[in-house]
Amino acid sequence: MTVEIYSTDTDSGQITVIRKDGPSAHEVRKEISVGNAPRGSVKFTRDGRGFVSNTSTNTVSELDALTRREVARITVGSGPRGLGIVPGERYLLVSNSGSNTVSVVDLESRTELTQVAVARDPRHMAISKDGRHAYVCIWGSGYIAKLDLSGLVDEGRPETIREVARIHIGEDSFPYSLNIDRTGKRAYVACNAIAEMPVIDLETDTVIARVPVLADGGRAVAFTTDNRYALLTLERNSVIAVVDTDELKATRNIPVGPGPRGIAVDDNDGTVYCGISARTVPDDDQVEFKFSPHTLTVVHLDGVDLSMSAEEGGQVQYDEIKVGYGPCSVSVFDAAEISYDGTKLNQAAAQLSEGAKAAG
Repeated sequence: MTVEIYSTDTDSGQITVIRKDGPSAHEVRKEISVGNAPRGSVKFTRDGRGFVSNTSTNTVSELDALTRREVARITVGSGPRGLGIVPGERYLLVSNSGSNTVSVVDLESRTELTQVAVARDPRHMAISKDGRHAYVCIWGSGYIAKLDLSGLVDEGRPETIREVARIHIGEDSFPYSLNIDRTGKRAYVACNAIAEMPVIDLETDTVIARVPVLADGGRAVAFTTDNRYALLTLERNSVIAVVDTDELKATRNIPVGPGPRGIAVDDNDGTVYCGISARTVPDDDQVEFKFSPHTLTVVHLDGVDLSMSAEEGGQVQYDEIKVGYGPCSVSVFDAAEISYDGTKLNQAAAQLSEGAKAAG
């Protein structure tokens, strides 16, 4: 077991697990049933515990990466969406879009400790590299809430969490998700209703740029392995907008199929994975590679110069992976360096397999 791709399939109520044995070698290994309407990418601890929100059942499912199964459900607030694992991996934060709160979950006891009130309709979040702050997209109020986690991290006191800043994006901008770049110094925001990607300086908590993109409909942000480019999915235009992180300008758009939402990058080889959530493919799809609904589009960037247009910088190559219905998010899980009870996961999987043979 090495790299696996986890697709969050909202309409199927499942997580599809795909094993990757090479840049274009993918095999569906398991479909894990979870709660109704799972949303957001699966977030993993270092020992292989995965977590995903079940929006319609007000729970978070815990997955075991070794056995590829659901092992628990944790009750949280109404309409959970975004998740963040606090460094140290004792606590999980959950944004509850229906109750306008952020839940604090103790991962040892699998219980909700408290809910922190925020403004209307919180969506996805990111946690700073030092673990002392969480940044939550307040979709219904047009800003990013900065939460102070110091008391939780230093003293284990969830009741001390409080909002310490509001980074305003704009009325009716509907910030949906954000991601902190690989330097830990900037956050890039995906907004549903404005044709731009705001960039936040995390030292000053200010918007330092609003990068124009093709259209509104932003859903998710990822970064190339060298951090040179931010990749923004634009759901309504069926493309990934490529943004130069040095010059803070869009350089090209990559077609990826109808209704792209979640996006993730495999840091081992730079392959990009994008969830294609549309239920059908439009007849006017002019892309040479014919995309299908209910798939992950695999984007290969080898030999492509993202600083130029497709005509000048070269065409990307594609694969696709059939998954469940309505894939909204995707994550990459690299088991090679992750320990499970002190044993590497790939070693543990081999031991489990040998034990099963002996028992049979």
